[in-house]
Amino acid sequence: MILGVGVDIVDLQRFARSLERTPALTARLFTIRERENTVTSLAGRFAAKEALIKAFGGSGTMTWHDMEVVTNELGAPSFVLTGPAAAMANARGITSTHVSISHDANAAVAFVVAEGSVVAEGGAA
Repeated sequence: MILGVGVDIVDLQRFARSLERTPALTARLFTIRERENTVTSLAGRFAAKEALIKAFGGSGTMTWHDMEVVTNELGAPSFVLTGPAAAMANARGITSTHVSISHDANAAVAFVVAEGSVVAEGGAA
């Protein structure tokens, strides 16, 4: 059962300027592993994190480092949730997330689906 969906779009040039203007922003938004990526890839990962927050219905107490975007050997993205992000997913009955990231010309876009079997905290499907 789909429990939430989220989408976000990031302007690549604006995102790059923000990272240049505020160097500490990269460390605040991304894990050490994520920081190994290009600015374009970071923009896609930021869009994915924003889309995840929307799919969860809010950020609660999770931080940017509690939701890491990783890729498999084929390049397909997924999330590794830790700390408050994992706790929020558990509390809301979210058992899996699906993410798609795309880049084109001047934008990065991400779409997230949160899936599970519980429709509300403490409720059953």
